[in-house]
Formats: sequence, structure tokens, C-alpha cells
Amino acid sequence: MIIILNPGATEENLDTLVANIEERGYGVHISRGVEKTIVGCIGAPDEDKAIVVEQLSSFPFVERVVPILKPYKIVGREFHPDKSVIKVGNVEIGGQRVVVIAGPCTVENEEQMIETAKAVKAAGATILRGGAFKPSTSPYSFHGLGEDALKILQSAKELTGLPIVTEVMDPRDVELVSKYADILQIGTRNMTNFSLLNTVGEIRKPVMLKRGMSATIEEWLQAAEYIAHRGNYEIILCERGIRTFETFTRNTFDVSAIPAVLSLSHLPIIADPSHGTGKWNLVTPVALAAIAAGADGLMVEVHPHPEQALKDGAQSLRPEAFAAMMAQVAAVAQAVGRSA
Repeated sequence: MIIILNPGATEENLDTLVANIEERGYGVHISRGVEKTIVGCIGAPDEDKAIVVEQLSSFPFVERVVPILKPYKIVGREFHPDKSVIKVGNVEIGGQRVVVIAGPCTVENEEQMIETAKAVKAAGATILRGGAFKPSTSPYSFHGLGEDALKILQSAKELTGLPIVTEVMDPRDVELVSKYADILQIGTRNMTNFSLLNTVGEIRKPVMLKRGMSATIEEWLQAAEYIAHRGNYEIILCERGIRTFETFTRNTFDVSAIPAVLSLSHLPIIADPSHGTGKWNLVTPVALAAIAAGADGLMVEVHPHPEQALKDGAQSLRPEAFAAMMAQVAAVAQAVGRSA
């Protein structure tokens, strides 16, 4: 349930309420909005909720108490009516500007990474992506260079000033990846790796949570709840397409998920048209559709030589194609009242 405080409520009032909730053995999460402070009361059994609502409503500084029926609490709009903005260095995700994350699927070597980093920055990207640990359906595929790739990403960051996002696959690697990455990515195959979700929830670093390839929106938001419940509210959602009966594209990009999530959750959402389509020539039109639908950003795979890529060359844009896409992204962003 959520407790909405009166506009004139003091810090002492808030402390009194928090102490009362904690004495009951429930979890407490505080959301300070522009006009109101909202306190989330997490863990009350269904059979106790009616009496708890009455008791908490009796405080003179409480405006009202609202039970939450959705299975996700902290990441929902009821708990935090204002849109969340995640800050990564000087970059804001969820604000007025559409953020573009770009880079290769996999870090292959330093030359490839530096060349790509320079190209995407010149075209307007503000965050650099690159895989150090790569999940693959086949055990015989390339699985990344591990910490060596993280060191290469660090070099690219030092050269360009671009923050880094890279995937972490194992709870045991969270500490290592956190030393290098500015954003930790949870890939589609790990959306329901609850041990991993709990571990990244205990750090204070932004997490990008990709939608599971067969996950409903509700399941996706519940996965985000795992992270938030551990105290890490810096969560960025990423729509990357879902598995359907269609075989022409790698996945079916669910553009409707973007406005749906924005209505249900305060978390920012970005789109990955590269994995969403699997075809480089479909990346730009789907990216533009995502921006028009309200996406706060894009994550696009870019490789200087896709024909030589160790992974996902077919969905990677060459630098010149990425630059052309960025010009179109800026036009669509402006048309919907944003900038890029």
C-alpha cells in the first residue's frame, strides 16, 4: 500500500510514520515527488491490509492510504507518480533528450572498439555499449573476452568520455563488472535470474533490464521490482523484441510496450531495434517508431566491419548508416517535442 502525506507534513511526521511501519515488520520505501511525499508500505498480508489502512489513515499528517493491487509496487506509477530520470555522468535517461547508446555487440579487440567509439560519438551517441561477457544459445559461439574486454571498454571511455554499459551474467561477476561499467545490463536470458537481480539490487549503480524474450509486461515489471526491492531504484527498462511465430525477423519488436510501460511505471524505457529485428536495414525505421511511441532512448549495434563481426553482424549498422539514422532520430524527436 502507499501512504500519501499532506503537503504540510514535516520530516518529524515522516519519521513517525516510518517508525510505525517498521515496528509492524513491513518494508518502507520513500518517494519524494514535486508536490507530495509518498511512502510505500511493503509486505502487509492481505488479511491485515484493511485494519492497517484504517490505522495509518488516522495520522493527521496522512492525506490518504491506497492499497496497491498490482504485483509490482515500487516501480509502479502509484508509488512514484513523477517520471524517474536516471543520471549517468552528465547523461540523463528519462528526461527531455532522447539518449542513444551505441557500439558493437561484442568487444573483439582494442582497435575495433576504439574505432567504433570514436565513430558513434562523432555521430551523436552519448553512451557506449560493448559486450565483455556474452550469452549465447550455442556453447560453441563466441562468449566474449571477459575482463580483458572490460579493460578495453575502459580505454575507450577514457579516450571519448562516453559512459559504458555492458552485460553482467553471473552474480559472482557483479563486483568485477561494476569496477568498469557505468550501467550494468541484465540481458533477456537473465531477466528471471533472481539471484542476479537481487545482487544488482544491492549495489548503487544504474541497471538496464532487458525484457525477457517471452515475458509479459507484468513479468518484466516484476523483475524490475526484484531490483528495486533491494534498494536500487536506478533501473532502465529496455524493450528488445519478443519471441512470436514470425520468422522473418529475429524477434518481434513490441512497440506498444513502450507507451504501455510509461503508463504503468515511472521507470525510463529505451528500445533496442537491433535485437528487435535482427536485420540492419530494419533498425532505423523501428528506431524511429520507438521514438515516436515515447521511448527515452535507443540502444543500437554499430560495427566498423559487420562482415567480420564475431557476433550479430547482420543487425549491426556501419558507422555511416548510424550517422544517417541519427539525423532522422533528431527529426522525429523534435516532432514529438523532444531533442536528440
